[in-house]
Amino acid sequence: MSPPPTSRRALLLAAGTAGAAALLAGACTSPATTRPTAAEPSAPPAPTPAGTTTAPACVLAVRAGAGPYYLDVDLLRSDITQGRDGVPLQLDLTVVRVPHGCRPLAAARVEVWHADAAGHYSTGNDTFLRGTQITDHTGRCVFHTIVPGWYAGLAPHIHFTVRPDTHTETTSQFFFPEDLLTKVYTRPPYTRRTPPAHPNTRDSRYRTAGTTMTLPLTPHHNGYHATYTIGIT
Repeated sequence: MSPPPTSRRALLLAAGTAGAAALLAGACTSPATTRPTAAEPSAPPAPTPAGTTTAPACVLAVRAGAGPYYLDVDLLRSDITQGRDGVPLQLDLTVVRVPHGCRPLAAARVEVWHADAAGHYSTGNDTFLRGTQITDHTGRCVFHTIVPGWYAGLAPHIHFTVRPDTHTETTSQFFFPEDLLTKVYTRPPYTRRTPPAHPNTRDSRYRTAGTTMTLPLTPHHNGYHATYTIGIT
């Protein structure tokens, strides 16, 4: 059954790109119960003088929600596969503070969860493909997981929540390039089901947010690697 409409909203901030102006037109003010954030696919850093740092430029971009499969299991671990087969994915995330020049944020809790290759989420006592990491002094954390399968007519995605403290949180989701998904879904164990011809574009949420929230993937060993910067206020 398809998830209900987004119950929690968050404004995401993405690094300025050619399409940022168009995305700004559709941005909305977040409710008082959510925190605005910034998010951007990360590019290789430019050389800087010794002892200095640079921060990404951030603009308002998109909103998203948690979906119906969130579980507060609070598992501190980097490898969240827990025996689930699939194409490996290393997810390298960095959290930054936007009002402070997008400086890296240490000690933020970052939680991710998503479906397995068959499109199933862990429920009840199961905890596969769920986990939490604490950002280091550079604002960075790494998750080792798999490319998720598809389900319920939605674009394949990875949910994430960032908690800078015990009182606030921001929730959204990452998408994947459609050409990469169609390639991945020709490999086992995804081949146990017949994949949709267009796994992304059938989802209105992807059409709204995919430009900003699609992970930039590169080949990595026998899978893929993605680097992404998430900023919060």
